[in-house]
Amino acid sequence: MITFNSVTKTFAENMIAVNDVSLTIEKGKLVTLIGPSGCGKTTTMKMINKLIPITSGTITIDGKDISEENDVELRRNIGYVIQRIGLLPHMTIEENVSLVPRLKGWKKETYEKRVDELLDLVGLEPNLYKKRYPLELSGGQQQRVGVIRALAGEPPIILMDEPFSALDPISREQLQDELKSLQKSIQKTIVFVTHDMDEALKVADEIVVMKDGGIQQIASPQSLIQHPANDFVRSFIGEERVNRASRNKEERLASSIMKSLIQGNVPKDFPVLSQDSSLQEVARVILLNKSDGAILCDQTGQPKGIIEKNQLLHELAGIPEGV
Repeated sequence: MITFNSVTKTFAENMIAVNDVSLTIEKGKLVTLIGPSGCGKTTTMKMINKLIPITSGTITIDGKDISEENDVELRRNIGYVIQRIGLLPHMTIEENVSLVPRLKGWKKETYEKRVDELLDLVGLEPNLYKKRYPLELSGGQQQRVGVIRALAGEPPIILMDEPFSALDPISREQLQDELKSLQKSIQKTIVFVTHDMDEALKVADEIVVMKDGGIQQIASPQSLIQHPANDFVRSFIGEERVNRASRNKEERLASSIMKSLIQGNVPKDFPVLSQDSSLQEVARVILLNKSDGAILCDQTGQPKGIIEKNQLLHELAGIPEGV
């Protein structure tokens, strides 16, 4: 677990890059830091492995203050994937991936086996790729190697700094899918910096939205788009995503509370509405007509189901029936 306690970072001329940030990143979770350029997300991430020193506050990993940890040892136990991939061009893929295990003193047969396992994990045949050099691989293949190099020393934490942003859209989407699949099996604590909201919503367990060095909201992807904390978060998510999420939520809710009609047993006093009506509109019409429910019809006017007043009002209020 990574914990930020009132962490501030000030650069020259009193420029505050990160301002009094308190944050807990749970073990085994993939957390994205997102926000506009200059919001402090990359600085926040780089303070975890001490690439950028803290001005004030503390960061602890599993309860240990990182300021008391040896810098080199700390970094050897934190995987790091950067946007520019960072593979050493004069080393083979095998040598690149095994770099940290070799620095940590692993036996040759152990790290060679680990390299083969990791290459297999990302769909790169070991016998075909491990003796090649980085420039002999495509951009997407190089980034796959960059990801598994960060995993090679079996670190509990991995930092990823906009790792897919330089790739073409197809390679980027493939690697996002692979990261999600990979995380299910490895269950590492991953801090992932991105400026792409679609990417954050796709890969994250939790999203931290930042602005001007501070945290605006921390939420799951679903909660973030359904309940933006303020106007900035709403605008950064994008009105279209928020509205689409609201429509999808309402459609799921309407579907779950709409009861099938029994043929020949359509309540005579129920008002009739389009099945595309919002739940708020259905509730308004029911109340105005003082009825116990409403009938929803398709575009041809055929009844598709009924929504009963009590269940609808309980759902809108978020209160279980019977309370």
